Amino acid sequence: MGDEARTLDVITLGRASVDLYGQQLGGRLEDMASFAKYVGGSPTNTAIGAARLGLKSGLITRVGADHMGRFILESLAREKVDARGVVTDPHRLTALVVLGIVDKETFPLIFYRENCADMAIDMADIDSDWLASARALVVDGTHLSQPGVFAASLAAIRTVKAAGGRIAFDVDYRPVLWGLTARDMGEQRYIANAEVSERLATVAPLCDLIIGTEEEMRVLGGHDDLIEALRRVRAMTEAVLVCKLGADGCVIIDGPVPPRVADGLMVPGFPIEVMNVLGAGDAFSAGFLRGWLGGESLQTCGRWANACGAIVVMRHGCAPAMPSFDELQAFLAMPHPLSAQALSELDHIHWARTRHRDYDPLMVLAIDHRFQFEELSEATGADETRISAFKTLALRALDRLAEGDAAFGVLLDGRYGSQALSAAAHMTYWIGRPIEIPRSRPLRFEGGPDVGLEIMSWPANHVVKCLLTYHPDDEPALRAEQERQIVILADACRRSGHEFLLELILPSAPPAAADTRSRAMQRFYDLGVRPDWWKLEPVADAGVWRHIAEVIADNDPLCRGVVLLGLAAPEAELLEAFAVATRFDCVKGFAVGRTIFQEAAEQWLTGGLDDEGAMAAMASRLGRLVEGWRSMQDAARSVEQKDDVA
Repeated sequence: MGDEARTLDVITLGRASVDLYGQQLGGRLEDMASFAKYVGGSPTNTAIGAARLGLKSGLITRVGADHMGRFILESLAREKVDARGVVTDPHRLTALVVLGIVDKETFPLIFYRENCADMAIDMADIDSDWLASARALVVDGTHLSQPGVFAASLAAIRTVKAAGGRIAFDVDYRPVLWGLTARDMGEQRYIANAEVSERLATVAPLCDLIIGTEEEMRVLGGHDDLIEALRRVRAMTEAVLVCKLGADGCVIIDGPVPPRVADGLMVPGFPIEVMNVLGAGDAFSAGFLRGWLGGESLQTCGRWANACGAIVVMRHGCAPAMPSFDELQAFLAMPHPLSAQALSELDHIHWARTRHRDYDPLMVLAIDHRFQFEELSEATGADETRISAFKTLALRALDRLAEGDAAFGVLLDGRYGSQALSAAAHMTYWIGRPIEIPRSRPLRFEGGPDVGLEIMSWPANHVVKCLLTYHPDDEPALRAEQERQIVILADACRRSGHEFLLELILPSAPPAAADTRSRAMQRFYDLGVRPDWWKLEPVADAGVWRHIAEVIADNDPLCRGVVLLGLAAPEAELLEAFAVATRFDCVKGFAVGRTIFQEAAEQWLTGGLDDEGAMAAMASRLGRLVEGWRSMQDAARSVEQKDDVA
């Protein structure tokens, strides 16, 4: 099969687990109080890393029919990894790994893998045509420790080689998984063992590329001296040998093994501050594969691999830390060692390029209002306990119209909308949630002054929305306090992994000009705040939007964009603003509330509408705005295309 006929660049085979990383650094696992949950397992990490670097990757493994297995499958889908080779095992649980970071050299880990799902990989489960469609297969040394998976690995190798594909071997030696050390010694990386060397050596002759650390090459070659071990490996195979040297980079040997490591193709590493070495090897493999399968020189392959490993070493976690290709290129272009500013820019590229799902358009029913509902409840004489029920009806109205379309979303609060938030968790829609105390100026946060602690309790897919009444010419003390709060919030969102939507509303005074909103946005950019989303007033003035578009383009071209708020404006007024705003690419949609639900809420609370009538009314109003937005966006893009042709 020629490369032009292949649908995948690479398939990895082996472990898939959930990593539970201790969030407290510098302590024992016994003293960890909380853990971050990530996808793990060397082949799974490599598949995700390869996909982020632009390769079409697939994975062969097994996961349990459990919550952790579904987490892995959903993560693979978000990362665009082909999961047709992932089998859900109804009889075994997904593997877990508990890890900690004590210091730059100590990383305790415990593997929970007894009879786990991925140890039951069976090639009878795998479509051989799909497997043969890959340009390369990466097999993993750990899985060779079990007879069944060893046989499956050999069968996969034969299938890919018969189709003309290439074989890469990541030695990935974990003595504890070969039963060579106590179960609490998962961090131990090298114990010489003749049986392990013999088992690994059965795969080496079948390979085109072998990647391993110094310790892994020693165990593969069956000798404690690295050069002698490499010579023994060379006697088994003509594969390109890549030996990882930690901070010193790597050495690549394509041909006879030289008398000294330094006489090979040495590719230096990068001077970086180490946080966590776990996962760096998987990033290294992904980076090397990106170059190797792309026809790059071995020097370039090694440089990309070293860079990917260096990037991951600076971060907490494995798969989530993998860089995108844009991030890799930015890292390579930066002066080293990296300055604080360069690190900040790199982190922003990483954050923006690894956000999942693009939204264009995004059409949101905003029903996160709190004091407005309290006032409405008092005015109608309705019990405040009914507010929660109405917000659930609003979510059902959205779902009735959207029918699962991920271009829709909902803004809901945790006070009256908690029931609806729980229901929304099982739907496909974008979810935003307010953090501000309503009408607070200066800004105050729900849940107390420690906003970071508050949002850490929120599900990861909740977008943190903050409404700020702000003018760039506000009285200095007020402006400074509000800006300080937003800086704290933006930092907390990045640390917790939540997207951030900043809603800016101008106060009635001082007066506003065409550039007032853009000046306010620029002020926050100058403070280092880069929201994922902006939520702005529905202004039917092209000059205002031109200023806004320029500020976003100049400061954060990776920004997701702007959604228009409603301010209880009549439909006709909103549609007029839509007609202007849709001409600007940075404007992605709307998040409108009272225009849609106000009348239905009043009638429902007073008994004038039943549940069905309220849902129908809200779905109808939302539907008209959706139709208007889509038609105006289509018209604006049609004009752009004609202009491009002209």
